[in-house]
Amino acid sequence: MSLPLPTEPDALEGAPHPRLTAHLYGQTGPESEFLAAFATARLHHAWLISGPRGVGKATLAWKIARFLLSQPEDDGGMFAPAPPADLNTPEEHPVTRRSRALSDPRLFLLRPAYDDKKERWQDIISVDEMRKLRGFFAMSAADGGRRVAIVDAVDDMNTAAANALLKTLEEPPAKVTLLLISHQPARLLPTIRSRCRALRLAPLGPADLAAALEQAGGTVPTGQQVALAELAGGSVGAAFRMANLDGLALYGAVIKVLSSLPRLSRPLALKLAEAGAGKGAQAQFDLILDLIDLALARLARAGANGQIPPDAAPGEADLIRRLSPDAFSARQWADLAQTLGLRVRRGKAVNLDPFALLMDMLLKIEETALAIA
Repeated sequence: MSLPLPTEPDALEGAPHPRLTAHLYGQTGPESEFLAAFATARLHHAWLISGPRGVGKATLAWKIARFLLSQPEDDGGMFAPAPPADLNTPEEHPVTRRSRALSDPRLFLLRPAYDDKKERWQDIISVDEMRKLRGFFAMSAADGGRRVAIVDAVDDMNTAAANALLKTLEEPPAKVTLLLISHQPARLLPTIRSRCRALRLAPLGPADLAAALEQAGGTVPTGQQVALAELAGGSVGAAFRMANLDGLALYGAVIKVLSSLPRLSRPLALKLAEAGAGKGAQAQFDLILDLIDLALARLARAGANGQIPPDAAPGEADLIRRLSPDAFSARQWADLAQTLGLRVRRGKAVNLDPFALLMDMLLKIEETALAIA
């Protein structure tokens, strides 16, 4: 199957699609939970695979799909092989090759469709796409074998599609396993959640994150595993973005600016604003906004719980101790983060100059630091 765009809607730009990812890092718990359920021969028909973005949910779904489709339909009686010890499917197995080519007749991927007229992927999964899934179940039932459908992501379904999915969950076809990927399961219909068994994936630790990032084609600077894990929140997707846009250096620049507070260093502030305002710097601009928000969140969290996080940039711990020593200062930083978030959305809505927007944010941060001091 040839795809109309180099980047699929359920993949990171510049990284391999999850179905092409060879190894899943840091999620042995959910893997073992599914394998144990499979071993009981009473496998649930629907699984809700949830967790933060970029922690391996889709990679796990594809790994489970390959595993299920490669397993024999009967137990082999007294000559049955030993139960599988893991969810791995050999690279040379036909199911592996077919799934990577999106050509396995017993596997269906439900995701936003490609709009030929607008020449882009749609933002939602429509009821029309859901009807294709129901058609797949009807056609593939003829061979009587096991079938698997991956929904990536169930969060993207509109109301009509979600209601159609609910009907399928209530009356599941025989020998079907549905793997529903969700970044925000709390926003799903409670009736959908209640009809699925949950697999919850956790953020990755520094070592697993570094290994997963390397597999995706990114690199972690020497000695920066902990810093990257802190900034990326244990997400490979966020880490990949950081690595591609030199996010560690940008966060270091943010901390350097904030370290001059309560009186903001105008030269450092101007330099940071210029980094996000140059021609073709939209990605850096968006990342700087996110990193400023992250810095404020880390200030607020540390002041509230009294725990200083590991340094994500040189001097950050000293900065946090000085600017957010107690619950009062934590509240000021939390309120400021919320206020700046609204200002950013308004500024983007009216196409405010990126340089002006960043300088406005930094001056508001200075106001708060002076009030706290």
